[in-house]
Amino acid sequence: MSAITASKRGRKVLVLEKSNKVGKKILMSGGGRCNFTNEFVDSDNFISQNKHFCKSALNGFSSQDFVNLVDQHAIEYEIRKRNQFFCQGSSKNILDMLLKECDAGGVDIQTHTEINHIRNVVCNENNEVHSFISANRFVLEGTFKLGSNQRYIEYSCKSLIVATGALSVPTLGGSGYGYDIAEQFDLSITEKYAGLVPFVFTDSLKPIFSRLSGVSTLVQVECNGHVFLENMLFTHRGLSGPAMLQISNYWSSDDRLLVNLIPNVDPGKELVRIREQGDKRLIRSYLTEYLPKSLVIELQSMWWPKHSELPINKINPSELINIGYKLNNWIIKPSGTEGFRTAEVTVGGVSTDGINSKTMEVKNQPGLYFVGEVLDVSGQLGGFNFQWAWSSGFAAGRVA
Repeated sequence: MSAITASKRGRKVLVLEKSNKVGKKILMSGGGRCNFTNEFVDSDNFISQNKHFCKSALNGFSSQDFVNLVDQHAIEYEIRKRNQFFCQGSSKNILDMLLKECDAGGVDIQTHTEINHIRNVVCNENNEVHSFISANRFVLEGTFKLGSNQRYIEYSCKSLIVATGALSVPTLGGSGYGYDIAEQFDLSITEKYAGLVPFVFTDSLKPIFSRLSGVSTLVQVECNGHVFLENMLFTHRGLSGPAMLQISNYWSSDDRLLVNLIPNVDPGKELVRIREQGDKRLIRSYLTEYLPKSLVIELQSMWWPKHSELPINKINPSELINIGYKLNNWIIKPSGTEGFRTAEVTVGGVSTDGINSKTMEVKNQPGLYFVGEVLDVSGQLGGFNFQWAWSSGFAAGRVA
């Protein structure tokens, strides 16, 4: 997006990509359909030590602006639950759109290129190096690698936009190189951790979750004052699904999760009510109206084994209320997360204290910009991280 925007201003733009092709994360996103933005984007959808930092960029290039671009390219899309925009076809439609925009602006894209060193220099009017202090140009040194072909490369530029991404999904090119560049120019890095990531468990729950692998159910999950109502998915190693991915952004080691397995229903109260009506069903028969049968069987073994074969009308009301309470207030403690290997985003990054929120330019280093995930701005699930990439990229591209 930075390249597209800068090229429309007549700037000569070169994109350097370490991988063999650009846009790998776009291609794999949204199950191959690319959740490219959200209809309602607000600063509350982002995590940052400066909650207000993202506002200017998001207003400067909104989700509707990106949708307008998608419309111009006649890409068909659908709006799913939680106001999420997905391609009706393939994620490749979005990547192709961006590449066409780059091509229209004369953007040069060079893959297989790894930058190893960046230095800043001051040049005279003939572009001859005059000093290595207080730069007005950047010199990038690196290596071009393609098969057995390997050669040294060097580029010089007046404006440098760092859009390296972050640590998440290293198999798709995620790395911490952007942080190295930031530290070279005296920018601080906030604490980083894997976000939008599944949880793993090593306690007595692990074999239960493993047996339930593939089972999904709607839950309400809470942690540190944040609440999400989404589907939860059991895995061989723990818990995933939108609910867990969302809450992982706000979870820290040793935190517990509060899971409501039957949101908007008080099962204890309902069990007592039907008991008084003489209901002869077993508790598990009643609960399968709300939960997958396999999950109910596991819960039964944990919470009411002594009452598993008793009809509801034969169980003490206090026992029913206690079972209902557990269903609404299941407290679990993950041992950790799957980490950056599978995380969809890196929470934390280059501190926004040293970045101009309107332009993404480094305050004490004119011509140097940081955009996207490398910054300490991380979005929730639902197209928000892509929108931050579009918005911050546009902000830098219109001035770089």
